[in-house]
Amino acid sequence: MAQTLAEIKEMAWWELVKRLNETPDEYNIGHDSISLKGDYYQLQERIALRNIGIINPDSIEEYIATDGYFALQKALLMKPEEVVKVVKDSGLRGRGGAGFSAGRKWESAAKQQVEQKYVICNADEGDPGAYMDRSILEGDPHSVLEGMAICGYAIGANKGYIYVRAEYPKAVSSLINAIDQAQKLGVLGDNILDSGFDFHIELRLGAGAFVCGESTALMESIEGKRGMPRNKEFRTTERGLWGKPTVINNVETLANVAPIINKGADWFSAIGTPLSAGTKVFALVGKVNHPGLVEVPMGMSIYDIVYKIGGGIPDGKKAKAVQTGGPSGGCIPSKMWDTKVDFESLEEVGSIMGSGGMVVMDEKDCMVDIAKFFLEFSVDESCGKCTPCRIGNKRLLELLEKFTEGEADYTDINKLKNLSNVICTTSLCGLGQSSPNPVLSTLNYFYDEYKEHAEDKHCRSGVCKQLLRYEVNERCVGCTRCLQHCPVDCITGAIRERHYIDSEKCIRCGECFNNCPVDAITVY
Repeated sequence: MAQTLAEIKEMAWWELVKRLNETPDEYNIGHDSISLKGDYYQLQERIALRNIGIINPDSIEEYIATDGYFALQKALLMKPEEVVKVVKDSGLRGRGGAGFSAGRKWESAAKQQVEQKYVICNADEGDPGAYMDRSILEGDPHSVLEGMAICGYAIGANKGYIYVRAEYPKAVSSLINAIDQAQKLGVLGDNILDSGFDFHIELRLGAGAFVCGESTALMESIEGKRGMPRNKEFRTTERGLWGKPTVINNVETLANVAPIINKGADWFSAIGTPLSAGTKVFALVGKVNHPGLVEVPMGMSIYDIVYKIGGGIPDGKKAKAVQTGGPSGGCIPSKMWDTKVDFESLEEVGSIMGSGGMVVMDEKDCMVDIAKFFLEFSVDESCGKCTPCRIGNKRLLELLEKFTEGEADYTDINKLKNLSNVICTTSLCGLGQSSPNPVLSTLNYFYDEYKEHAEDKHCRSGVCKQLLRYEVNERCVGCTRCLQHCPVDCITGAIRERHYIDSEKCIRCGECFNNCPVDAITVY
């Protein structure tokens, strides 16, 4: 390197401060730290998102200005086993869903006595409403590259792959630029920082299959095969990509590595809870006043995230539930929003941490319809390799459709439970094993809504169209507007006389309700 990292930082720091001072209302600028201003950020603790909205992601100099690549420099002066120990002692757990100890995973791979090993960054983010990884890749790509290089050194790997979906063109462009900059500066490639350590990173673009977020399916795709899960005879850290020891971490996990190396294991483990250290990034979306990316210490309650950071529910409506963990997560009712957000607490109430989706629902959401929505996604994304997922989820979806269309009876509730349990226990991979979670959790906490759909043919939220009933009330003045707009001629009545709706013919299109000038249509 023509310049040392310290020299680059000294120059880039003042350039960064100068740029940010042009909009001083947006930033808190200290002697050696910068953070975002505003009530939205007061309760947040940003580690993985530390540079988002602050640095220019296309500038490696600005990344270095905020201590970028100093952790890699520090790690290269340590023994590999010492680096593994720091990560292990920090309590960092995988942020991609399962929550397995990152340090233990690195330790297992480091023990394998083979010449070739691999590091993979899983950037195949596909959960509906989730954009945590995308924001890091687009806003701070070097944090991922640095985390991968540190992992490579710790386990003895000289090759890394970032598996990112092609639907993220800006993230792909950002990564290509970052890799090129890092190679030119000497923090990636051959003989990194004159240490004798080589580490190269390549991109692999995914075609958008949700199942390729599963580790073995992801490796199959990188190898040029169809993205389908493998039978897990061996751990990935023993036999992974091309049969070689492989560590797979997701974007957020890797973005935490550099701060841990820089500040130490004790610093990170002091944040969060004893079993779930550090912070977690959530995409807070749905029926909430201030949706967006939030990063909070593990152990914060759902209520505090939704109300103190997210600003509560819009239009004065009542909160009903929050769904965590993506399409495979569970729905937690508002009465249980004192639940702490950590791996163990969410599992206890029938949900999962997942990659970090958090969808808020209000009183106008039908929980049967919500379960159907997420299951439709799982059915569409099933790779079809195993029968429980391929056929079982399709049958489960058909049962849910009976509820929303008014064709279910009480016995179908038990069928939902039994089939869900079979799918969970017999599917090949995590997608199938967790896909019935939305059904099981809504059955557990919102049983009355299933019962109403089955027995009373009623949807209290008014979402399931086939369960709605339209009736002309006493305010009708006989203007015939509803009759004129009805597409199936199910309304009868003379001018200036009260009209009537034939419920057998009615298709619940809502045209009568939308066109009545005197609010004479009652929907129930």
